[in-house]
Amino acid sequence: MVIFLLAVFFVFAILGFANDIMDLGRQTPLHLVFAAIIPGIFAVSYAFAGVTLRSKFWKAFPFIFVLQMVVMGALAHWLPDPPQPAQTVEAERSRLQSRLTFDGIAIIVAVSLGYSGFIYVFVSEGRRYLKTRTEMATLEGEMAAAREVQRVMVPEHLPQIKGYSIESVYHPAAEVGGDFFQVIPLQSGRALVVVGDVSGKGLRAAMIVSMIVGTLRTVSGFTQEPAEVLAELNRRLCGHMHEGFATCLAVRLEGQGRVTLANAGHLPPYLNGIELEFSGSLPLGLDESATYMQTSFDMAPGGVVVLLTDGIAEAQNAERELFGFDRIESMLREGSTASRLAEAAQQHGQNDDLTILRLARVMG
Repeated sequence: MVIFLLAVFFVFAILGFANDIMDLGRQTPLHLVFAAIIPGIFAVSYAFAGVTLRSKFWKAFPFIFVLQMVVMGALAHWLPDPPQPAQTVEAERSRLQSRLTFDGIAIIVAVSLGYSGFIYVFVSEGRRYLKTRTEMATLEGEMAAAREVQRVMVPEHLPQIKGYSIESVYHPAAEVGGDFFQVIPLQSGRALVVVGDVSGKGLRAAMIVSMIVGTLRTVSGFTQEPAEVLAELNRRLCGHMHEGFATCLAVRLEGQGRVTLANAGHLPPYLNGIELEFSGSLPLGLDESATYMQTSFDMAPGGVVVLLTDGIAEAQNAERELFGFDRIESMLREGSTASRLAEAAQQHGQNDDLTILRLARVMG
């Protein structure tokens, strides 16, 4: 920026020397100095306003233009050109030749400095552009890898669970989000449903979620108790979260409508539109010795359990009004589907990942 503005200054300082040539060198030395400096300063002002204000540059241009006219008028008033001599004598011819030579050299120097500055800025910006494009290409590659991870942590097709109908909705706020969910059929005929939210966003969150999902599938192979699943996840994540954490809710579904839940700092689920009460618990990855409680209940045919992440309640409109838990509970009591609830939160104003799982008991 500094070199660019200096280049602008030197290029427009040429005007002062050009005017002196047209006046046949009659300007006083002080007038010549001001005539060269003032156009350069105002040209720098225009350039700086254009670069910093961009599309709003017009707000500064009228003020700069008026100020320039005032300064140039004052300069002409205080330092007027001396009268042209009645006749040209040898001394005057010699003085004129020296002055015009000086003006010519000054113009050459100013042009050289100005265009050297422009060339330097052009080369520097070209290198910066190439570096930026390279970094963007690298980032796009990383994001592509993160999207592949996303396909694992947020399945596109859910397995069929006997006795239940499962509806899922996932809308990340960014290209790669921190929410995740899994529906894992167990060998016993039951199913483990897990929903969670990793602190942070982007590739880092995606990598942590991939670790959680991989660990979850391993742990579910030797224990089917939700509380034990969370405890084992917590032990394996501690020391690997880089000062982050993850909330998680684990639900085991059984064929006769028996539902068992354990919570690790996540939002409680809703049963038939009513929020289930849970005692406080730590998120995953904070304390290796943390333990988790689990609770069970029977869900009758037609019953619905809804699991969601905080992006639903935290959706915020232009007036900074939150979507809120009251609106969530009201829609669920009215029998809202996961898709309809997610659409309402999006229309209200999404600013975080939105994840909803609707687990409905059916006959069969």
